[in-house]
Amino acid sequence: MIINPFGIYFSRTDFLLLKMDFSFPKNEKLKSKKLIEQLFIEGRSINHFPLKLIYLKTVFDDNSIVKTGVIAPKKNFKKASDRNHIKRLLREVYRLNKPLLFNNIEGNFAFMILYLGKDMPNYQLVEEKMKGLLTKFHEKNLHEKSL
Repeated sequence: MIINPFGIYFSRTDFLLLKMDFSFPKNEKLKSKKLIEQLFIEGRSINHFPLKLIYLKTVFDDNSIVKTGVIAPKKNFKKASDRNHIKRLLREVYRLNKPLLFNNIEGNFAFMILYLGKDMPNYQLVEEKMKGLLTKFHEKNLHEKSL
């Protein structure tokens, strides 16, 4: 038996049959200014310091399940190279952990992942917090669905 972070049990064959797509194609990137504005106005949020996830259930024209964007604030990181490094790190960790989310999600969502910390993060910290954040989202999504 294999247990994923969401507590779902799989047999070895079922686990291998799950879609394990680790790509982050263009159609999964959040780029629409209207949708980003709507996300910040109407979206709900989950914190798992130093990460924050803002999400909104929506419908996409291109049959995407999730569109995701990342933010590193200029207020905390003055150098563009530092902000770019953090954004690359967030995208990479999201890309490698998104199968956990995609295999357990129903509906279409727009995500914005923000880094709120004041110190430069390392990969291990971001990966641990991202897994926790996606687990919290999954639990909250299940709870909202049951209401």
